Amino acid sequence: MSGQNVRSLPFRAAVVRQPGGPFELKTVRFQSLRPHEVIVRIVATGMCHTDMVARDGLYPVPQPVVLGHEGAGVVTAIGAEVQRVTVGDHVVLTFLSCGTCRPCLEGAPAGCQNFNALNFSGQRCDGSHALCGNDGQLLHDRFFGQSSFAEFAVVDQRNVVKVRPDAPLEMLGPLGCGIQTGAGAVLNALKVKAGSTFAAFGGGTVGLSGVMAAHVAGATTIIAIDVVAERLALARELGATHVINSREQDPVQAIREITGDGVDFSLDSTGRPEIVRAAVEALRPRGLCGIVGASKPGTTFSLDMNDMMQNCKVLRGIVEGDSIPDLFITQLVELYMQGRFPIDKLMRFYAFDQINQAAADSERGLTIKPVIRIG
Repeated sequence: MSGQNVRSLPFRAAVVRQPGGPFELKTVRFQSLRPHEVIVRIVATGMCHTDMVARDGLYPVPQPVVLGHEGAGVVTAIGAEVQRVTVGDHVVLTFLSCGTCRPCLEGAPAGCQNFNALNFSGQRCDGSHALCGNDGQLLHDRFFGQSSFAEFAVVDQRNVVKVRPDAPLEMLGPLGCGIQTGAGAVLNALKVKAGSTFAAFGGGTVGLSGVMAAHVAGATTIIAIDVVAERLALARELGATHVINSREQDPVQAIREITGDGVDFSLDSTGRPEIVRAAVEALRPRGLCGIVGASKPGTTFSLDMNDMMQNCKVLRGIVEGDSIPDLFITQLVELYMQGRFPIDKLMRFYAFDQINQAAADSERGLTIKPVIRIG
């Protein structure tokens, strides 16, 4: 397939037409391929909490829209200016950054000043779209620069990460967001060290990825906090030394009983104000807490100012694991292939026409990381 005949290819995509509405499999078409863009045949796409937030209208993503932002697949066409990948390459798709703002130039693309416009606006920066309905109707796309709940995706070469061809593509899509977020928060942002103590508040994909990363980093006390017994059992399999069911125990008190004075590092992946507060309270003096959970815009929380000041605690926001995807995703693939980062234990697979079931199972807590087999 070439860039010249890209308009002629019809394919299926999951379209959300109204806030809270279902994913509807519809025939769509490409409108255009820019010189710096790539067409990827999607093999599988992970489903993330942010997809649900956008579907339900809690984030201002325009509809009708094609969501999906944890895609993995094979490059089938490239624009004239693309140099990073070629046809046939296996790739993981991740968030899009501009490459020209100060954070990008400083090597922090996850902090891109244009992040929202590039990932949540439903269009290119010039207002154009890569997709349209088979009847020519407007479709919003470009969700995280990919909209990968579809058989094909048009992406910028900046958010395509080439991976080794012997790695199983259907497993790799979640490395582009959820797993990258949790593991990167631990390894890149918090910089959890060997011999340290770490607590993950929340036992979903992000929190459990943080547990695995803390184990890889050599933390000797790794505490997982959740309300679902099965997730806590899995956390032990993935490296947690202790687990706390916060319906049965006060997590801050339990953490102090385990550690004596609190943990060196904590991570909240829930986005719930009361849990963020607990994650900060659970720190030892000079401890560091990271927050990565998606909350409704305008959500606030309160902290004890004297606790923060007198104990010299640090709270920082973290987006996409503060990672440089080309480096970090390939590192995670290597860890997985070595058997040191068992991401497969988080996943359950669904056919493309089961996408609404996958969403329901995720929201009910029955599946940690749904992955939609598309190709």
